[in-house]
Amino acid sequence: MESLAQLEALCERLYNSQDSAERAHAENTLKCFSTNADYISQCQYILDNASTPYALMLASSSLLKQVTEQRLPLQLRLDIRNYLTNYLATRGPDLEPFVIGSLIQLFCRVIKFGWLDDDSFREVVKESMNFLNQSTFHFAIGLKILNQLISEMNQPNPGLSSTHHRRVACSFRDQSLLQIFRISLTSLCQLKNDVGSKLQQLALSLSLKCLSFDFVGTSFDESSDDFGSIQIPSSWKPVIEDPATLQTFFDYYAITKPPLSKEALECLVRLVSVRRSLFTNDSTRLKYLAHLMTGTKEIMETGKGLADHDNYHEFCRLLGRFKVNYQLSEIVNMEGYSSWISLVTEFTLKSLQSWQWASSGVYYLLGLWSRLVTSVPYLKGNSPNLLNEFVPKIIEHFISSKFDSIQAGLSDDLSGDPLDNVELLQDQLECIPYLCRFQYESCSTFIMQITDPILQMYMEAVNLPALADNSELVIIEAKLAWVVHIIAAILKTRQLVGLSADSHEIQDAELSARVLRLINVIDSGLHSQFVLNKSQRLTFDSSSPNGILLFREVSKLTVAYGSRIVSLANCADLYTFKYKGIWILLSVLSRALAGNYVNFGVFELYGDRALSDALDTVLKLLISIPLVDILAYRKLTAAYFAFLEVLLNCHITFVLNLDTSTFRHIVGSLESGLRGVDTNILSQCASAVDNLATFYFNNITVGESPTTPAALNLARHVADCPGVFPEILKTLFEIVLFEDCGNQWSFSRPMLSLILISEEMFTNLRAQILASQPVDQQPRLSLCFDQLMADITRSLETKNRDKFTQNLTKFRNDFRSR
Repeated sequence: MESLAQLEALCERLYNSQDSAERAHAENTLKCFSTNADYISQCQYILDNASTPYALMLASSSLLKQVTEQRLPLQLRLDIRNYLTNYLATRGPDLEPFVIGSLIQLFCRVIKFGWLDDDSFREVVKESMNFLNQSTFHFAIGLKILNQLISEMNQPNPGLSSTHHRRVACSFRDQSLLQIFRISLTSLCQLKNDVGSKLQQLALSLSLKCLSFDFVGTSFDESSDDFGSIQIPSSWKPVIEDPATLQTFFDYYAITKPPLSKEALECLVRLVSVRRSLFTNDSTRLKYLAHLMTGTKEIMETGKGLADHDNYHEFCRLLGRFKVNYQLSEIVNMEGYSSWISLVTEFTLKSLQSWQWASSGVYYLLGLWSRLVTSVPYLKGNSPNLLNEFVPKIIEHFISSKFDSIQAGLSDDLSGDPLDNVELLQDQLECIPYLCRFQYESCSTFIMQITDPILQMYMEAVNLPALADNSELVIIEAKLAWVVHIIAAILKTRQLVGLSADSHEIQDAELSARVLRLINVIDSGLHSQFVLNKSQRLTFDSSSPNGILLFREVSKLTVAYGSRIVSLANCADLYTFKYKGIWILLSVLSRALAGNYVNFGVFELYGDRALSDALDTVLKLLISIPLVDILAYRKLTAAYFAFLEVLLNCHITFVLNLDTSTFRHIVGSLESGLRGVDTNILSQCASAVDNLATFYFNNITVGESPTTPAALNLARHVADCPGVFPEILKTLFEIVLFEDCGNQWSFSRPMLSLILISEEMFTNLRAQILASQPVDQQPRLSLCFDQLMADITRSLETKNRDKFTQNLTKFRNDFRSR
């Protein structure tokens, strides 16, 4: 008992101590329970005899790691499964919630990993029902087991290959998932009078997990509005067609409060998305649609629950899904369509008016309207759709809501609004062109009526110096920006099928004229666009000096702005007053350097300092910004690494001629970039590292002693910073082997260059990686490393690089498999 008491004290320190050193010591001491299979019996002893929840937590989490990472014998896994079933039944009601959660996760992990190995593992649903037929505490444990089981089956695990995971998930789907969904529905019916209870929450969560299952292995993002139809198996047909199923969730929405009511709506979102082909016939499917329309109509009429923001957002998603699975003709011909579409219109207009509160949900509604209007040309029959009447009102309210948001946000930081976020702006404007073109004459007339006076006010205001910093001018500019973006979105969207092209061309020209009038007064953003050689639009004759003259202007701009901004004192809003200008400047210079219209050798030949001055100025700017700040601002991060890629690709000698500390800073930042999550930045950093390593290989590794100043400088830098290349190679291997890596091709290029630089460096790294893996896995993993370099020669020719990329893909798959 004394040793158990000591262990309990260690567990207490592991989970509760505020001293990091004490926690680390406890973790190191207790590590053996999760890494050594001989300690599995000790974990069982702890579960049977420990009195503190932290010791139980240690035993459970250690067993979870053992089950996941070790290849345990089948009989041992069956014993663990049987032991946990009895343990949860006898001691479960007395345990702390976090201990129960951990034990249930362990139980479900054992079930998943053994699902295909023995029939006993597939009896889990039947055994869970034993819990549901006992006390309230056991009922909750049974529901928790089924909830966790679905989560476990629906997501990949580190210890299973993707193929094995999918086999298990499909088998579970076919044999058990429908049964669990029926259990959830039965539980909801039994618990209907137990309003707001934990059991209701568990039963609703179970239904939602069943409906959110990845039925076909597409791993869709179910939070997105783009997940399409849900491919529920045909065996589910009777339960889906049963009106009681839909009504259960409408009832639960009506009788519960958030967050339970939100989960009921989430279930309905998935039920409205059930594939059309599941239903027995058209009549059955239309009854199902009628039920959905009636239920949503009642919610809109009563407003029940819509004062809660999460409910409101989810209800918008529910309405937005109607047109995904049902044709406009089906919706229009439904009894009660007129009152339903009127209520949807009223709901949409109120949402647009309440933009501060409902902004996140209103775009699901706009998506519904855009899908409705794009289907009108294919609508047959004489049933009135009423869209002609309602759509212009929606457009007017949309534009008015944007103007209202400008007025209300004047006292706030306007730089945080959608106009400064391209992705958010595109999302908000995605549906507007289709709505406008549906009733183009009335909508374009409204846009012109509000644009003309604003444009006139702006042209007058910019000529009055007294208004240069006036808030009135800020509001006018923001309104104009919204108008221009809306018009641009409309013009780039093709005309709708079945509508008059001639009338559209006239309206297009009228709207375009309003935007073109701004050319004489707007000149912001000129340099960045001007130097961008988009689609090779900047082409000069070989004897033309225009490219050089253009870069000289860029250099003047860079030096003039950069020399002033670098000395600017830090202020509260660094991004607005300093970093925003710097990332724009970096974009300008990067585009000019990569435009392929300037012969940069001319500058050095004639002693022209335009290039060197621009690079010196920008480098001083970059060194002055802490790396943590560069990585904190998305646009600055993107511009910084794009610039480094261009610099190391086109002007690597400039980097090599820098002092060692600056060189170390630049290369170190590339390693930080490799650890990020943005795919473009990862590729840029990998390309920059490859250029540097390739230069070293070609000029130092395979050549004789370096002779050029750049090569001599690089050799000196690497000698002064011997850990630069090994650290980067280690980072690349860690990303490829242990993280979700979607751009192996980009990583393979610098990895080969770095490996060929030094065989010793690669050998040492290989030994480190192997030493970090389980002893029984090391021989297999060592063979993986041997195969990685199979048929690879000491060259960086394209053929050799491609062979290494193929080897790396196989190496990653073999290394990560069990």
